[in-house]
Amino acid sequence: MSKNKDNLDTKLSDAKMTAKALLSKRKKHTTAVEVAKTRSPKDMVLWLLAIVCLISATLVNQHLPGYWQLANDMWVRIGIIVALVVFAFICLAMTNQGTAFKVLLKDASVELRRVTWPSKQETFQYTWQVLLVIGIVAIFVWLLDNFFNWLVGLFIG
Repeated sequence: MSKNKDNLDTKLSDAKMTAKALLSKRKKHTTAVEVAKTRSPKDMVLWLLAIVCLISATLVNQHLPGYWQLANDMWVRIGIIVALVVFAFICLAMTNQGTAFKVLLKDASVELRRVTWPSKQETFQYTWQVLLVIGIVAIFVWLLDNFFNWLVGLFIG
């Protein structure tokens, strides 16, 4: 019996050491707010480039055909606008704020997996409860409206 206990103790201590080693190797999880607060010159350049691309995308349709013959075709202009918008979003995704947004989306997907959704029966029951309360409040507001109309009618004559 003592040998089994020693064997279990050894296995338990090995498991604890393995868990500690895994936890120490684990990368510290940064929140979206921490990532978004970091600023760098690269971010400023990428933001500026994205803003210029988005402004250019709004001006392509009006001004580009006067300077470039191929831009007279509507599909060329649409292609240029789409390319500028996509490039702007790629630039924004490479900033620290874009990285923070990706972290936020990842955290939101983890939280959505934890949600317990109501069953069909619970949804049906809660829907009827809400409709009943709405009906009661509507009747109450209607009665108040009639009362105040009557009261104002007494004063106005």
